[in-house]
This record gives sequence, structure tokens and C-alpha cells, in this order.
Amino acid sequence: MEIATFGAGCFWCIESAFNQLKGVSALSGYMGGHTATPDYRSVCSGTTGHAEVVQVQFDPAIIRYDDLLQIFWFLHDPTTLNRQGNDEGTQYRSVVFYHTDAQRQLALQSKDAEQQRLPQPIVTEFSPAAVFHPAEDYHQGYYGQNPHQPYCSFLIAPKLAKFRQHFAALLK
Repeated sequence: MEIATFGAGCFWCIESAFNQLKGVSALSGYMGGHTATPDYRSVCSGTTGHAEVVQVQFDPAIIRYDDLLQIFWFLHDPTTLNRQGNDEGTQYRSVVFYHTDAQRQLALQSKDAEQQRLPQPIVTEFSPAAVFHPAEDYHQGYYGQNPHQPYCSFLIAPKLAKFRQHFAALLK
């Protein structure tokens, strides 16, 4: 198994999408800040420097890192700085935390390819992976447990429907 870590706005949606993929297990959490023990409340304050992220364990014999990068770009708007929809702040930044130099190279190549189809410049951050802090238990599998919560039903559900249609061949 290998590890990939992505920040692309609210981790509820991103985790739900990645967990639908063959060969993948994803956890919501925090990375990239200066606080030793971040929690949801402190990260939401915008003072910790941490991003909401999803750490993805994946089997490269089943799904490639390149596939995960394509999904990362698909699930969010990498041209908006520190914002995804109504979620605003550095904790919602677009970021690839790379775990190896090979991941860094692939991520940068993927960014260049993605930039070709976007009219605005990509503002995604590329940083070495740091300590991953799993989010509180109630954030894990949040969408699956709360599909009728307004944020989930109005924002996450339509995004996941498009995701399922676009990446059907990679789904469990």
C-alpha cells in the first residue's frame, strides 16, 4: 500500500469520493500546520495553518497515483485561493502533500496538464507531507452517516453523482 494526501476543500466530500474507489481507503484529517494537536474547532479558526485533508491508502496494483490526481482535480476548483464554494479560509486550500519525490513529479506534471484545460491559473500548493492528524471520529464517513444533512444533500450529493458517472470504471 502507498499513501497520498490531498486537500480540496471540505474533507467530507473528498473522503466520501475516494472511499468509493477500488483499492482505496481514505481518512479525513489535518496536515500542514504548526499546531501539534489540531482539532476541528481550532482548524476552523484559521489560526493553526492546517488544511482539511484526506489521507488515502491505495494499492498501486489496483489504482495508480495518476488516477488519484485526476480525481483530485475533478473534485474541486484548483483556481480559487483558500476557498471551495461557501467554505472559505486557509483550511480549505487546494494542496497536494507529496510523500515521495516521484509523487511530487507526477503531481506537478498533472498540474501542467490540468492547467491546459483551465482558463484561470491553478493556485494549488505542493508541499512535502507532514504529520497527518486524523480528524475526530464523527468526521470519518460523515457523508455516509448524514446524507440528508443540508450541506451534504445540496453540495456533496450532486458532486458525488458527477464523480460516480465520470469515474465509474474505478468504483468498488
